[in-house]
Amino acid sequence: MARKQPPPWVHAAVLLWLLGLGGAIEIPMDLSQPPTITKQSVKDHIVDPRDNILIECEAKGNPAPSFHWTRNSRFFNIAKDPRVSMRRRSGTLVIDFRSGGRPEEYEGEYQCFARNKFGTAISNRIRLQVSKSPLWPKENLDPVVVQEGAPLTLQCNPPPGLPSPVIFWMSSSMEPITQDKRVSQGYNGDLYFSNVLLQDMQTDYSCNARFHFTHTIQQKNPFTLKVLTNHPYNDSSLRNHPDMYSARGVAERTPSFMHPQGTSSSQMVLRGTDLLLECIASGVPTPDIAWYKKGGDLPSHKARFENFNKALRITNVSEEDSGEYFCLASNKMGSIRHTISVRVKAAPYWLDEPQNLILAPGEDGRLVCRANGNPKPTVQWMVNGEPLQSAPLNPNREVAGDTIIFRDTQISSRAVYQCNTSNEHGYLLANAFVSVLDVPPRMLSPRNQLIRVILYNRTRLDCPFFGSPIPTLRWFKNGQGSNLDGGNYHVYENGSLEIKMIRKEDQGIYTCVATNILGKAENQVRLEVKDPTRIFRMPEDQSAQRGTTVRLECRVKHDPSLKLTVHWLKDDEPLYVGNRMKKEDDSLTIFGVAERDQGSYTCVASTELDQDLAKAYLTVLGRPDRPRDLELTDLAERSVRLTWIPGDPNNSPITDFVVQFEEDQFQPGVWHDHSKFPGSVNSAVLQLSPYVNYQFRVIAVNEVGSSHPSLPSERYRTSGAPPESNPTDVKGEGTRKNNMEITWTPMNATSAFGPNLRYIVKWRRRETRDTWNNVTVWGSRFVVGQTPVYVPYEIRVQAENDFGKGPEPDTVIGYSGEDYPRAAPTDVKIRVLNSTAISIQWNRVYSDTVQGQLREYRAYYWRESSLLKNLWVSQKRQQASFPGDRPRGVVGRLFPYSNYKLEMVVVNGRGDGPRTETKEFTTPEGVPSAPRRFRVRQPNLDIINLEWDHPEHPNGILTGYTLRYQAFNGTKVGKQIAESFSPNQTKFSVQRLDPVSRYRFTLSARTQVGNGEAVTEESPAPPNEAYTNNQADIATQGWFIGLMCAIALLVLMLLIVCFIKRSRGGKYPVREKKDVPLGPEDPKEDEGSFDYSDEDHKPLQGSQTSLDGTIKQPESDDSLVDYGEGGEGQFNEDGSFIGQYTVKKDKEETEGNESSEATSPVNAIYSLA
Repeated sequence: MARKQPPPWVHAAVLLWLLGLGGAIEIPMDLSQPPTITKQSVKDHIVDPRDNILIECEAKGNPAPSFHWTRNSRFFNIAKDPRVSMRRRSGTLVIDFRSGGRPEEYEGEYQCFARNKFGTAISNRIRLQVSKSPLWPKENLDPVVVQEGAPLTLQCNPPPGLPSPVIFWMSSSMEPITQDKRVSQGYNGDLYFSNVLLQDMQTDYSCNARFHFTHTIQQKNPFTLKVLTNHPYNDSSLRNHPDMYSARGVAERTPSFMHPQGTSSSQMVLRGTDLLLECIASGVPTPDIAWYKKGGDLPSHKARFENFNKALRITNVSEEDSGEYFCLASNKMGSIRHTISVRVKAAPYWLDEPQNLILAPGEDGRLVCRANGNPKPTVQWMVNGEPLQSAPLNPNREVAGDTIIFRDTQISSRAVYQCNTSNEHGYLLANAFVSVLDVPPRMLSPRNQLIRVILYNRTRLDCPFFGSPIPTLRWFKNGQGSNLDGGNYHVYENGSLEIKMIRKEDQGIYTCVATNILGKAENQVRLEVKDPTRIFRMPEDQSAQRGTTVRLECRVKHDPSLKLTVHWLKDDEPLYVGNRMKKEDDSLTIFGVAERDQGSYTCVASTELDQDLAKAYLTVLGRPDRPRDLELTDLAERSVRLTWIPGDPNNSPITDFVVQFEEDQFQPGVWHDHSKFPGSVNSAVLQLSPYVNYQFRVIAVNEVGSSHPSLPSERYRTSGAPPESNPTDVKGEGTRKNNMEITWTPMNATSAFGPNLRYIVKWRRRETRDTWNNVTVWGSRFVVGQTPVYVPYEIRVQAENDFGKGPEPDTVIGYSGEDYPRAAPTDVKIRVLNSTAISIQWNRVYSDTVQGQLREYRAYYWRESSLLKNLWVSQKRQQASFPGDRPRGVVGRLFPYSNYKLEMVVVNGRGDGPRTETKEFTTPEGVPSAPRRFRVRQPNLDIINLEWDHPEHPNGILTGYTLRYQAFNGTKVGKQIAESFSPNQTKFSVQRLDPVSRYRFTLSARTQVGNGEAVTEESPAPPNEAYTNNQADIATQGWFIGLMCAIALLVLMLLIVCFIKRSRGGKYPVREKKDVPLGPEDPKEDEGSFDYSDEDHKPLQGSQTSLDGTIKQPESDDSLVDYGEGGEGQFNEDGSFIGQYTVKKDKEETEGNESSEATSPVNAIYSLA
């Protein structure tokens, strides 16, 4: 997150603005004035020969000036040349070649003269040159023969062009020549080889010249190299060898300079241009170049190294950059230096450029022309384009070197003066007129301008004016008499008023007054101060994974009188908000972030006066790109080095590399993980197994996920060997009572170690210690047949391939197949523990009767019947297991008060043995389960009805039910009440003690054993509980009692008035029906009064009106309407209920009273009327 700084050009613009505030005052164009050159071509004007020639010269003046030209210091008669014309109201020359002609005929030095009756202004001397791109002379180049390791220079020697062409080297097939610190192009265009290698012979070398104006490229015939070498094979593996030259038999040499030659040289450079120093050295190994300045450091702010450190460029050279520089070329054989003496000269440059001089008759003035250079420039004055010496004498003018002094000027002194300052490196020419005018002050800007500025900014109020003599200008605010200058104000020579920091109190009307001896003029500017636009919640830098959603905030505060516009930039370019983006007033949301969304996002909040910017960077995290360029090196019998180039991590550092392998013998096409390496590694030695045809690939992993696998490496097969291990997980188990199946986990490709992997299987009975039986197996199983029942065997499995056998295997004990047990447990005894559990005890069977491995004793039991009459029970068989050789166990989760039967068996791996005789037992009575479907209903606020069903499992003879309940209101809890009911009772009603509290009910059934599981329910909350809770509180308040008394008194007074009016025969508006609304003339209730209306015809809150207009009461049984006096319960202004509960009326009586007299005071008034 960052508030973006203004770009550098803003500061430059402010500087130019401040410099312009002190500039010379311009003469309005409606006043007489000498000519002024406003536009002209550059001094060295190079033109394209294919286009028409344009030499610019424009000027202003009053009267409008006329133009003429000189060519090579002689008058250029435009009228005599049909190809040459001058633009209308301009001095610009146009030379047209559409009808033929050679542009070269018009080369020369041109100068433009702009003249009116008050003087003559002249342009620079414009040197016109036609661009040239001569053809490259054709030549046949013999192959260049060079010894490997020797230096070589291929010269370009391009044809001279105007301007000089751009040089670059390519092969004849237009492939660029790769350059580095060994092979590089010098600034003279030549191609330098610090040392030649055999690989340089693989291409040819052609110098190319690109000419700017003609947009053409010319190619020199290519050079071909013949490299003589002691090592004729161009082995690519030697390129990255740490000692490549000695490996190729190239002798090492100390450095020597190829350009410039020798130990020293000198160079001259002009001030303001770039200094370019170059050192190219030969040597083996290739030398490194370093730069130094004698007696000081290199100017770091404007010095940079180019061309692989072979060149030093210093920009915008000044006098302090002169001195001695040296380059140092070094390699491991030694070093050498070259010293370059730099002299800085200077073409003329201005110290004081002459400015136009505006004087009143009788005033004094001066023109100053000061310039510097190296060598020191000379100054020549001219007037109206002629040397000052040949101009008529003027007693009011005095020349003093670089200054002309005017005293007591008169109208006749008007003229244009030229100052020409020059040395051997160039010249400067400036025009400055002297105008003598007698003009009262005048304002040049529109009157009564409105200027709106931003608080705390620097601002400028312009007041352009003119007068001669030059008027004095003063500023005033809001008509006050004090002049504004100093402190927060500053007045510039051109009349502009600068306010250094705008404050709220600076708002107002500003008046500028210009005064000279001929009069005065004034103008007003109204200044309005606005609040700045500020982003107070800036977007923050974020990192997001692909596919997620990102929200960039941008909340802005601005002056409400200004229109705010918020837009977004991405990477400093306008952002296109597509369908994946949502732009809101204070944010930008990006859905489904993609890689292309990464970049800087700038929120730009702007009004017509200012703007604020805030920038944030969005980093899109992605899975890394796949590694590439896998290479196998250091090949050995049991290892290989794998090297790869990591892919782009996509802004999330790579944490691991996973190396996988595939072999084509056992599981072709299946990739297995081989090893894992840290993300900082890109080369690793892999340990390999014998006789595997390996192929590798690499996967990169970061926090986001895994990359796609790399492309596979080349294959590498290791040599074979005898196995070093045997198969694992060897087992011997019977699948039938007369066999034994021997199985094992087969060995994989990396443990086979050779072709034709097979297994030698051996077995013998453990007790007899007979000789070993053996067989060779190619798979992973072997079945031994005709075995006794469940006999232990010793088993061995050994691996073997064509190279030999594996190590001696371990012996594993296996067993032949099992048969069903022959005997059942004896002397089974059952003891009842409680209503749901029993204990069983038995005598264990003999081991020889098990005929296998004893897994468990198992009890099968089922519920035969319940001791309760007419109760259906499920007789589904259940089982209880007792693992191991044990004589007792417990069976639980039985149903109480039931008859059960039970049988016991022995279980081995083959299955169940014979069953014991059936045993019977009875469980005693228990506690019942919870009553079913416990329901709490509240038909009204007085009664709560309870209903329930008998328990699903009585577990005995029910003796009754127990109910416990208590009232609660929030955190307050009442006393618990207990009730007991007969076993046949399933209903009960509770009389509420108060209409506010709720009740919590807990119900349980019981037998002789005790109470069973309980169920709990709560009564529903009464309707409008909030209103009811407030009723008691409000009704006892003094203010409420007083309010009720006041209302009763008011109603009594209304009744008295009505009786009086009626006795006098007055007429009052009445309603035909009670459900007709009051008319506009009817009295309305004031805020804070009560609505006394017929509640029989006005629905309470929550009631519904049917289509025929009748009132439907809500379905709730405890509506407050049922508790009022015929539905006339009333509510005060905050909705609280008024009045006491009364006995509920019969609904038929209420409905029958719909046409009776009104029951509210208002209806009573209508009835009386």
